[in-house]
Amino acid sequence: MAGISSESLAAAQGQLEARLPHATLGLAEELFGILGLLDGQTGLLRALTDPAREGQEKAALVSKLVGGKVSADAEQIVASLVESRWRAPRDLGDALETLAATVVSAVAENKGPGSAGLEELEGDLFRFNETVASNHDVQRALSNPQSSADAKTTLALKLVPGASEAAQVLIRQAVTAPRGLRPTALVTRFLELVAGRQQRWIAEVRTSVPMTEGQRARLQASLNSLYRRELKINATVDPSIVGGIRVTVGDEVVDSTVVTRLSELRRKLAV
Repeated sequence: MAGISSESLAAAQGQLEARLPHATLGLAEELFGILGLLDGQTGLLRALTDPAREGQEKAALVSKLVGGKVSADAEQIVASLVESRWRAPRDLGDALETLAATVVSAVAENKGPGSAGLEELEGDLFRFNETVASNHDVQRALSNPQSSADAKTTLALKLVPGASEAAQVLIRQAVTAPRGLRPTALVTRFLELVAGRQQRWIAEVRTSVPMTEGQRARLQASLNSLYRRELKINATVDPSIVGGIRVTVGDEVVDSTVVTRLSELRRKLAV
């Protein structure tokens, strides 16, 4: 996904964040269900991504399709998606799949403590992929177009006994609606989303000299207060930054190094 579709997905993910602290697996399952409806109606999918149609008109189509059948949250998420612009119809489906999987990851994350719920989800998904990869009979069974969704789900969940409810939702989606991918390939995509979520709990810290215990404790307290969660600090010494500190948490970067300040000064002088 690139260009305008990538921008639309990023905006949708930003809007979704406000719902995630109270999200449920039920919401994710509703979003996956709507995805199934869209994938089964090519004409509707094209209409929902038609740049010639007004956003409100496309949102109205969503209401006709799912209004009263799913939660208000699910309907609003999808309506907001179709109001955005998409390079291709497939991109809208991919975005909806990403949002649904993000909801599942957030539910696991909210279990805590810290990132333990995400680590459990990641472990279950890895177990599934490793088991499938080592058994050709299972691979054939999961890809057999004659097998029912229930049969595939039953088999898949037997491969990961004790898997969390969050993992079960993603594995079920992967084996019943892989959308042209192998189930393990879709699970790998889900794993990437989980890993990205885990990065929110890790602060990558670079300094020009080692921090003292006192400095590390103060930094830990400041970051925990700023992000409102208990972060894990991975500290490295990098003499190339000259002085100051560079902190990366997920996609966010806080940089107060001398090198950065000098670069900014040179840029201003060049204007």
